[in-house]
Amino acid sequence: MISIGQYNDLRIINKTENGLILTDGDKEVLLPYNQVPPNTETGENISVFVYVHKDGRLLATTKRPLACVGDFAYLTVVDEGEDGVFMDLGIDKDVYVPQKEQKRPMFKGDKHVVYVFLDDNNDRMVASSRLTNFVEEEDIDLEEGDEVSLLIVDRSDLGFNAIIDNKYIGLLYTNELFDELNPGEVRKGWVKKIRVDGKIDLSLQPMGYGHILDNKDIILEELKACGGIIHLGDKSSPDDIYDRFKLSKNAFKKVIGGLYKDRLITVSDHEIKIVVDQEAE
Repeated sequence: MISIGQYNDLRIINKTENGLILTDGDKEVLLPYNQVPPNTETGENISVFVYVHKDGRLLATTKRPLACVGDFAYLTVVDEGEDGVFMDLGIDKDVYVPQKEQKRPMFKGDKHVVYVFLDDNNDRMVASSRLTNFVEEEDIDLEEGDEVSLLIVDRSDLGFNAIIDNKYIGLLYTNELFDELNPGEVRKGWVKKIRVDGKIDLSLQPMGYGHILDNKDIILEELKACGGIIHLGDKSSPDDIYDRFKLSKNAFKKVIGGLYKDRLITVSDHEIKIVVDQEAE
């Protein structure tokens, strides 16, 4: 069965004046000649992206679209119509966003994170910026501490919303961010907390004890390289800490707290100092 809006592995069965005819054994698809790779022969299989042309025909392309059906993606509005807008999909076919699927009005030149899906009435690809209608909110297959891929969506009152692994939505809190974020960025992140109501808190830094152990070694080595003293401590600014170690202040305090308990450093408000025995190693 041919999957519209997806990649399909189809067999070439014929050549016409307009292009190659491909099939899955049931339906046929036209691949225009300007999309045919060199030395392609009848009888071979070829991987193509399939979509519905405006005249209702199934067309194929060997170009890679910016998103398939079922994907969240950051796309650009390239044209406006009476009842919606068209966004660039990176192929000869734009994706339509009806007004009812726009969280806020879209205009030519705007960029938005949208979800791409099929119109039930005609199997044409459409998109929506009403993302919460398409994310999974039950049976969340994540655990606290998991490393995930994040697509930054937009800023909220508390921070930045992000799509998680192309399935869920979560929040990065402003007071825990030390990098500038922009909609459309793809970042590595970690699941900080999964709340009872299913909402997911995120972090741009690894969670858990293993991460603390790694950073204990990093800070200890940095101390040795700096003559045993670093001018950062319990009351140093979060920005200064992040600039030096790419850690939040909370994570930094956990690390130096661990080093202090191990009697490897002494800690003051604005300074950490290696103990003499460690400096001599």
